Amino acid sequence: MGKPLQYLAIAGALIVGLGAAALYVFPRNENTGLLQPEDADAVARGKAIYDETCVACHGANLEGEADWQTPKADGLMPAPPHDVSGHTWHHSSQLLFDMTKYGVAEAANLENYQSAMPAYEGVLTDDEIIAVLSFIKASWPEDVRARHDALDAATN
Repeated sequence: MGKPLQYLAIAGALIVGLGAAALYVFPRNENTGLLQPEDADAVARGKAIYDETCVACHGANLEGEADWQTPKADGLMPAPPHDVSGHTWHHSSQLLFDMTKYGVAEAANLENYQSAMPAYEGVLTDDEIIAVLSFIKASWPEDVRARHDALDAATN
């Protein structure tokens, strides 16, 4: 085999090897975030936890409080809906997780922001938070879930 063919064979092997390594390091996954909306067990656990922990403010149908974009008399924002009428799906999975675990002000780095939404660190485990968020995401239509997946891919 002549030198040009050897170089071509080596270059081809390198390209194939790098491609295989990229697939290993960056596997394709439709759900590119933390959430598991396709996992029926996680979604069922999330619904049970949501019903026990979140429904009082965010509603049985994820509808949130009325007039959720206007501060209440105490200055706190009402609980937003988690269905498609709200803005939950506008935030990455990681930010949703952080807001749930650490509270909105800390997660979003909003100094002096006050919220009725408590931080759930020490109340819910990480897996429980992921399950609740997976339940919420599972309720969204496919097009909204796809947009959320794209947001996760862009922010990871």
